[in-house]
Amino acid sequence: MSINEVEIQQTIDRFWETVPPVWNAVRVHLRSMAQEQFAISVEQFHILRYIRRKVDSISALAGIGRISRPAISQGVDALVNKGLVSRQQGIHDRRYIKLELTAEGNALLDAIFTRNREWMKARLEALSVTELETIENGLSALKKALACSGSWLMEIPCPS
Repeated sequence: MSINEVEIQQTIDRFWETVPPVWNAVRVHLRSMAQEQFAISVEQFHILRYIRRKVDSISALAGIGRISRPAISQGVDALVNKGLVSRQQGIHDRRYIKLELTAEGNALLDAIFTRNREWMKARLEALSVTELETIENGLSALKKALACSGSWLMEIPCPS
């Protein structure tokens, strides 16, 4: 094995030792915050996020989330009943139902994102400026390395 191959293998090992536990901690925090503080499920939170990103139909949500249309429909129904999402019949096609966040839905997402940033900030404050810069550089490099592997990273051009 060349020195580069050894370094790559060590990086892969460190990735698997670090990223899943870190992501799990963030998910656990989000899940408890969504359920306990805002009375929505994690799935409903994700539906709200996607609608904010202009994914505005049941079928589009089902395609992105890889969740069945009935499951998405049930989540959307609950969000409509809570006043967080509205349904609007399409202008040109009555079968098309456009989903939009209500003012309450936008406010709820803003509150969740604000609290999540505060939670993350409290954990990162213990790090030095150099450590924070190292994390930022590492995340940028990781995003660049994986740019062609997932749809959420597609806005980054793939290396030629």
